[in-house]
Amino acid sequence: MVVDDHPMWREGVARDLTEAGYLVVATTGEGRQAIRVARATRPDVVVLDLQLPDISGVEVIRGLLAELPEVRVLMLSASGEQQSVLDAVKAGATGYLVKSAAPAEFLAAVRGTAAGDAVFTPGLAGLVLGEYRRLAVAPQPSNDANLPRLTERETEVLRLVAKGMSYRQIAARLGLSHRTVQNHVQNTLGKLQLHNRVELTRYAIEQGLDG
Repeated sequence: MVVDDHPMWREGVARDLTEAGYLVVATTGEGRQAIRVARATRPDVVVLDLQLPDISGVEVIRGLLAELPEVRVLMLSASGEQQSVLDAVKAGATGYLVKSAAPAEFLAAVRGTAAGDAVFTPGLAGLVLGEYRRLAVAPQPSNDANLPRLTERETEVLRLVAKGMSYRQIAARLGLSHRTVQNHVQNTLGKLQLHNRVELTRYAIEQGLDG
């Protein structure tokens, strides 16, 4: 689904996605409508503008994830301001791309987002990870019986996620298939009762797994 309040831009993005083989289930220019439409059409990926006429893109992200916890959101914005990026990611965006990106870069970002990778305009990934590290607190002592039981491989994958590596990079590092890495991440999300890679990265850093 494509959400942008500029008709020409919205239609252009939808056309590019269709030509690349994606099924565009809906387009809209308003945030509240986007949440309602997503509830009905259940898109896998939402390409979302930050600035909308009724509510902000950040509010849309929260609304989308409340309705569809598994949806992946790629922010496509004219703003590359640090605070805009951090606000979007903290709300649950999977990736963030500025509108000045080339078409090939945009389509690659959509592919990565659909695969569950954290995709950012060059230079922004380090910003996001740096902010997580700043916010992370030392894990509090807890009863081992209450801790989620991750396998050795799941912990290994989680450690690489915390370092900001993409699923494909993790697969190459560990000699696994991309699908196997995705499965490990999905299993870990289920065990930790988390919804997306953003929350998973935050958890891993809080547990000191990014060292």
